[in-house]
Amino acid sequence: MAKSCFYPQNNGDISNSITQNWTEQALECYNLGGDCSRCSISKGHYSFVCQMPKIVDILVNMNGKPSI
Repeated sequence: MAKSCFYPQNNGDISNSITQNWTEQALECYNLGGDCSRCSISKGHYSFVCQMPKIVDILVNMNGKPSI
């Protein structure tokens, strides 16, 4: 049985609120170089398409690389 995925109904737009600060999940994604196969979220078998690599790119461009 194929797993269905949730695609947000926002035309691919990312909320400004999630791109303001480095979160624990954003830091994990950054440290993994966006390698979803090693991400803790992917191991949770969630039914959504991860947008974190895009969010990390925005965070780096707007706020610079994390200091941690």
